[in-house]
Amino acid sequence: MVKKRIPRLAEMTQTVREELQHIPRGDAQQQELRMLYQVLRMKSLGRKGKGESKEEVLKEAIASVKEWKPNLDFKPQYDEDYFKLLAPE
Repeated sequence: MVKKRIPRLAEMTQTVREELQHIPRGDAQQQELRMLYQVLRMKSLGRKGKGESKEEVLKEAIASVKEWKPNLDFKPQYDEDYFKLLAPE
């Protein structure tokens, strides 16, 4: 049985910081997206994480923001070349 390597906190923080450079700041919903992405991504990289990809985490964060604010026409902004989502959100 091969154990997956768990990154140290500093490595996880650096990874997420670099990834957040591809999700620009913006209005309140965009900021919520960035905040939620950061929390979910740290969790996915951690000891109890399931190892989700950055794309899976971004999709989950976008879906959550849209669910929280269903009446707003939220258009998430992110680097589409960096996050290879199968279908545009």
